[in-house]
Amino acid sequence: MSVAPSHPQQTERLAALYAYEILETEREREFDDIVQLAAAACGTSISVINFIDAERQWFKAETGLGVRETPLATSLCSHVILEDEFVEIHDTLLDQRMSDNPLCCGDPGLRFYAGALLKTAEGLPLGTLCVLDYEPRELTPLQRDTLRVLANQVMAQLDLRKMLRHAEMLRKEVDHRVKNSLQSLSSLVRLAGRNAKAEETTEALATIGSRIDAVTMLHQELYRTDAGHIIEIGRYIENLMSHFRQIAPDNVTLKCQVTDTKVTSNQAVAVGTLINEFVANAFKHAFPDNRPGQIDVIVTRNADTRILVTCRDNGVGLSKDAELSTGGLGMQIAAVISAELDAKLDVDTKLDGLIVTFEFDSMLSQ
Repeated sequence: MSVAPSHPQQTERLAALYAYEILETEREREFDDIVQLAAAACGTSISVINFIDAERQWFKAETGLGVRETPLATSLCSHVILEDEFVEIHDTLLDQRMSDNPLCCGDPGLRFYAGALLKTAEGLPLGTLCVLDYEPRELTPLQRDTLRVLANQVMAQLDLRKMLRHAEMLRKEVDHRVKNSLQSLSSLVRLAGRNAKAEETTEALATIGSRIDAVTMLHQELYRTDAGHIIEIGRYIENLMSHFRQIAPDNVTLKCQVTDTKVTSNQAVAVGTLINEFVANAFKHAFPDNRPGQIDVIVTRNADTRILVTCRDNGVGLSKDAELSTGGLGMQIAAVISAELDAKLDVDTKLDGLIVTFEFDSMLSQ
């Protein structure tokens, strides 16, 4: 029996095959559909997607065969990967490579073979998409073209999956580095804030810290949802509030009432910065002497697509002569929100609490 020699680039070929991580995977409809279509289009009893491993021929998908692998010694495709991109053998018993192959000489024997190579962009053959039958025959030009196109579809599936795995690995590495960088930066800002002598410097660093916290939460949301630059603002704010509940004083309750609506990541950071600033300052100033209190964050969407955000507490409030900058809600924050959201920030300085509201248009609705 004629056994096919190893491919001239066998080491590189096997490395390329293993890089696709396709061997030993379960059957999948995407590949099963391809072999069924190939058999129907070519009018054959058998069709397989096979990969030539070091010692075996393994089938990702098959119809009409009933096995998942065969020894390499009897593999017809192990000969084919040494040849052109498309091989058609009208009668295997007339081909010296296969005339004594048990799969061809048996009863019934495989008498017809046609296969299109599955090869990498570098030209390394991994296996074939092939059709087989028990009688000699010949494909039409259309059937040959169909087999070639379907083989290209198999490789397109493999290449896409490989790229997605690579992208996922890169994304995890980026996520790890971003989280470490944000944590380091946040620690440095807090350390600088504790060591600052001037109250103005302390407040400025606290504002920067709030911004970093908002970006950190945003990064976690982007990574978790994989939604690009689009954010569900309701879920994002709920995550922020969950974070605040973990660090809230025992005498303070936080409640959140949100309507899910999509905004850009830049808008989400701006909203998160303000909420961070409001809640942090409420913790610090609104409830002196362990006075029990509540902080509410409410997000609604109007019929005209405008988004309304309300932050309020039932604390001691601000005195009538207090300036906007009191409690850390400085004009710098108002300027940031106004510039990034094109929104007017309203502050109601009641003696029995503080209410901050702002309304803006989602850039996605424009």
